[in-house]
Amino acid sequence: MSQGRRFEHLNDVEALLQVVDRGSISAAAVAFGTTPSVISRAIARLEARLGVQLLRRSTRRQSLTEAGRDYLEQARQAFALIAEAENAVQGSQQALSGRVRLSVPTTYGHYRLPRLLEGFVHRHPQVQVELSIANRNVDLVSEGFDLAIRLGQLPDSGLVARKLEDAPLRLVASPAYLARKGMPATLEQLQRDGHCCLAFVMPSTGRLAPWLLRDAQGAALDWLPPAALRVEDDVLGLVSLAEQGLGICQSYDFVVAERLRRGSLVELLPAASGRTRPFSLLYAPHRRLAAASRALIEHLGMAAEALHRAGGPGASGGTG
Repeated sequence: MSQGRRFEHLNDVEALLQVVDRGSISAAAVAFGTTPSVISRAIARLEARLGVQLLRRSTRRQSLTEAGRDYLEQARQAFALIAEAENAVQGSQQALSGRVRLSVPTTYGHYRLPRLLEGFVHRHPQVQVELSIANRNVDLVSEGFDLAIRLGQLPDSGLVARKLEDAPLRLVASPAYLARKGMPATLEQLQRDGHCCLAFVMPSTGRLAPWLLRDAQGAALDWLPPAALRVEDDVLGLVSLAEQGLGICQSYDFVVAERLRRGSLVELLPAASGRTRPFSLLYAPHRRLAAASRALIEHLGMAAEALHRAGGPGASGGTG
């Protein structure tokens, strides 16, 4: 092979990246302004060059093989280095640009992230931030995400985790519900008096999410509510049901704070419900991040810390 044409296959590599990022060969074809058959031939050429299958194809979907995942990860790193080299030679005054794909759960995406993102978007108008707001754990590498914000104690996944905050939880119900059922004075009374508890079904396990509480001695207690109403997929539905007087739910302070201020919700048992859950920013350590991704990581970390110092809703507390 001529050394002068060593990387003539880079267009085929970009075709593979587009298929993975956009989820299908037809969507990649639209992005490239070509036909699906052209994209299919590009991937076939790349597989023939490497001597391995990179993409499993079926009539409904495509998925990466193990070799494809490894190759894709290193290809992304290579393209990120090329982009950084171009930025460097264009001069230090060149405006930050590029694309950052970020996955975030619904509670954080609706009630927390907009405030944290605001300064970054204004400061870097040429950076395209693509958000996936959904309650599912994406695979950063195979699905083409640069960053993810996730909730709770994180498994040992090999990803770097930078904590953004420990978000306080509250037990809340509407004034109409409490007028009808009474205000419980203790956790035991809540259990004994047949209150309607609203619970979330965790999509990863199909099980009810426990309420994170404290007992009378202040010890952490994971309590499984006897749920009369259960919500799947959209955890924010619990708050809507509670606001309509259908029961008691546990949610984050940053979700319910405004409703508490205007009186559409009332807090119950603050001593019992005063625990927190952590939100962390995740990214792959073994892949060199593009400048835009690194800048967003630093911005979100500093913005979350500034919000904590200001004492806004959801500011960091303990880790109970």
